[in-house]
Amino acid sequence: MRTMKILTMMVFILSMAAGGAYAADSGKIGYVDLSRLFDEYHKTKEYDQALEAKHSELEKIGKEKIEKIQESESRLALLKEDQKAKLKSEIETLKEEAQEFVNQEQSNLTKERNEKIREILLEIEKVVSDYAEKEGYNVILNDRVLIYGNPAMDLTEGILTILNKQ
Repeated sequence: MRTMKILTMMVFILSMAAGGAYAADSGKIGYVDLSRLFDEYHKTKEYDQALEAKHSELEKIGKEKIEKIQESESRLALLKEDQKAKLKSEIETLKEEAQEFVNQEQSNLTKERNEKIREILLEIEKVVSDYAEKEGYNVILNDRVLIYGNPAMDLTEGILTILNKQ
């Protein structure tokens, strides 16, 4: 029994010594607010403006298509039955084309947006990695994984400055 206590005590002491050596060797640790870096990065803002312009242009085209459909529908009451059937068929075709246009363009915009977000996040990751190497950080965390972070370890502002200088 006494041998078991001594053995347990030795294992405890060795594990504490190993943990202390690891902590001493862990180097500098910091964290960043990734959402803030992304939102305040000048390329994100520029891309948001470009995306908004594309979206506005597509809305304009979509409205023109809807107006054409509405114009055709308003002429229905004035036509004879055989002409009405032909125009109804044309209207259905226009509606299908308009819906297909909207779906395709939304898909294209979503794909483009996702690619651009990925590109921006990779740029941010590269800047953070370069910063870590230059400043001697072993670990830089995203603040979303933190429960608590000492504000002195927040590197967001410095990295944001570097990002926006590029």
